[in-house]
Amino acid sequence: GKKLGYTFNNRNLHNVSLGQGQEVVAEQALDLAAKEGHWVILQNIHLVAKWLSSLEKKLEQHSEGSHQDFRVFISAEPAPSPDSHIIPQGILENSIKITSEPPTGMHANLHKALDNFSQDTLEMCTQEKEFRSILFALCYFHAVVAERRKFGPQGWNRSYPFSSGDLTISVSVLYNYLEASSKVPYDDLRYLVGEIMYGGHITDDWDRRLCRTYLEEFIKPEMLEGELCLAPGFPLPGNMDYNGYHQYIDDALPAESPYLYGLHPNAEIGFLTQSSEQLLRTVLELQPRDGSAVEGAAVTREETVKALLEEMLEKLTDEFDMAELMAKVEERTPYTVVALQECERMNLLTAEIRRSLTELELGLKGELTMTSNMENLQNALFLDVVPESWVKRSYPSTASLGTWFADLLTRISELEAWTRDFSLPSTLWLGGFFNPQSILTAIMQTTARKNKWPLDKMTLQCDVTKKSREDFASAPREGAYVHGLFMEGARWDAQAGVITDARLKELTAAMPVVFIKAIPDDKQDTRCTYPCPLYKTRQRGPTYVWTFNLKTKENPSKWVLAGVALLLQI
Repeated sequence: GKKLGYTFNNRNLHNVSLGQGQEVVAEQALDLAAKEGHWVILQNIHLVAKWLSSLEKKLEQHSEGSHQDFRVFISAEPAPSPDSHIIPQGILENSIKITSEPPTGMHANLHKALDNFSQDTLEMCTQEKEFRSILFALCYFHAVVAERRKFGPQGWNRSYPFSSGDLTISVSVLYNYLEASSKVPYDDLRYLVGEIMYGGHITDDWDRRLCRTYLEEFIKPEMLEGELCLAPGFPLPGNMDYNGYHQYIDDALPAESPYLYGLHPNAEIGFLTQSSEQLLRTVLELQPRDGSAVEGAAVTREETVKALLEEMLEKLTDEFDMAELMAKVEERTPYTVVALQECERMNLLTAEIRRSLTELELGLKGELTMTSNMENLQNALFLDVVPESWVKRSYPSTASLGTWFADLLTRISELEAWTRDFSLPSTLWLGGFFNPQSILTAIMQTTARKNKWPLDKMTLQCDVTKKSREDFASAPREGAYVHGLFMEGARWDAQAGVITDARLKELTAAMPVVFIKAIPDDKQDTRCTYPCPLYKTRQRGPTYVWTFNLKTKENPSKWVLAGVALLLQI
């Protein structure tokens, strides 16, 4: 066994960990085991994609005539997406399949986190009370960050591979620090756990802030005084033995809800709604598409697409005449430059829409041969999704095709109104821009030129008014009024002028008009404010636009944990 490079013991078990050229070893183990009636374990077959066809043939070869006690066990990591499935169908069809699913819900995750330790772990530190309290808090922190993923972008902007190894190493660091110091180094522990152990996975700045805030709430001096609640109705337990902690979880942990993560109950509604929509869209995509499946349905499909594309072509306006617009411009101010750039981007998009729809129309009439691109467009129109070639020239959006096209026509009419005389609209629809950052930067540039201030020493101040779009007749002297923003995770209390808890079932509350103006950095007042990120869509992540400081009477950490953000589209 040692000569072949695999493990072999008195239970006739061959254990081969694949990768790094172990394929030949695996084949030798299979041949010997099939002859002698041994068992073979092949680990990590996802690492040897090119060899899997040979493995399939080898297993098929040994399926007849081999020893009756011969068994093969195969393990692989799950594929990140359906397109990444590499295990041959033959292997899957002829095997008994077992999957190891991660625990779901805080109850199961907290037990699983605690299972990484034992009574011996709890007794190994000289500062027993401090060690046990912080260890339990770290287990809760681990369970929260692992399970928060299910809430999508409101949970984490990106998905991270947090593992039990992060937790066990963090506890080892805790033990070493407590043994070396008589005082608990809270700041050091929070930094090492939040910025290195767990933070090492995190690539998004807002997710890093979230991770840091959890630790600031869970690991602090109050935890040793019996005054810390890890979640509403769930105080940090006192000094218990190992089984006592498990029992405490069963007895004291409230029922599963977004409150356990610091989120509003609406987060669960949004998460379940998105899951349902994804399921129904998948079902819709499974409908037969060709005439051989359902003849009547195929005719209806073609007629539906034809009627839709005719309607879209009819409603689509002409492209902007850039030469004519340039001739109108008297002075190329920052605002004028933004308007012209937006018109150019819109022309690229509308030209592609008109070209592809016209091409498909000819294809459906039989005047052009249908290509794969035309078929993809036809499928997209029927399924009410935005076609891929349009998305490439478009702006981020999660809307269905019908809503997206209506939104596009509104954007065009807003641009037409702005470019009639290039005077700044009374209120700007920030969500109607391809590049919202450009207009926000233009506000700073205009103010900087007027007051002769250095641009790199300026910032934007956000004042939320009590008015709606209809209440404004003209643009302000400096800055701009902005409408069409939404808040997710909380809402704006217009009377009190602060962020407050969202109303149940109101997932994205509309904001009043916001007054945005540029000020010098040193004039910015950040007291009692929550730095709120602004995103283009509910997908968050790469759609980040800007950060606005919004007033709050409550601790800003509450809104960080609740995933509160401003959105341009819903």
